[in-house]
Amino acid sequence: MRILLVDDEALARDRLRALLAKMGEHEVVGEADSGETCLSEAVALQPDVVLLDIRMPGMQGLEAARHLAALEAPPAVIFVTAYDAFAIEAFEAQAVGYLLKPVRRERLAAALARAARLTRPQLDALGPGAGARRQRIAARLGDALQLIPVDTIRFFQADQKYVTVYHEAGRDLIDESLKDLESEFADDFVRIHRNALVALRHLAAIERGEGGQLVVRIEGVAEPLAVSRRHAPELRRRIQSG
Repeated sequence: MRILLVDDEALARDRLRALLAKMGEHEVVGEADSGETCLSEAVALQPDVVLLDIRMPGMQGLEAARHLAALEAPPAVIFVTAYDAFAIEAFEAQAVGYLLKPVRRERLAAALARAARLTRPQLDALGPGAGARRQRIAARLGDALQLIPVDTIRFFQADQKYVTVYHEAGRDLIDESLKDLESEFADDFVRIHRNALVALRHLAAIERGEGGQLVVRIEGVAEPLAVSRRHAPELRRRIQSG
């Protein structure tokens, strides 16, 4: 199998590489020292398996895994972790590969043998914090991934099968549903229409448009967005409670 090693500690990557070399049946195609680099390397190298450290500065392993799972051809993910026994049981119950540091050769071989793609339900079942709100949204740009900081996003808008994310640097298509985005970012975004989810932090005003239609104005966005009658009460409640 083609393997990508991801750990912020070079010694940890060296140990994994040495163990894999002794096994003789796998190829290490690349290394990364952060979640961000992991994503770009995964897109470029197309590994079969990613050995992914959980605790890293910046984007941690669990968030990186969620982005990996959204790729067109996602690699299998095996976490490398120093979690306690309770968390390890959670991984095992969901059939998600894991390796406990320090990694042992026999455990590595067994994890590779049962490597399986990571699903959103599995991520959500990994325990406290596993399904935590992402700090970035991944958008595909040809053969690359663009990571959009959530704090820079003005709104999400659905159009048939696609969702467009409007952010301070422009707009991009993402392969996610508005329903899932609303659930994950419920604390920071509010639904104003069946096809629009708006960032509360960038909401500038609520006013009446032509014909008395309720609309919102968003910082950095020229055109107002329509608010449906169904979602108007919740929008007002969120603004008042904020």
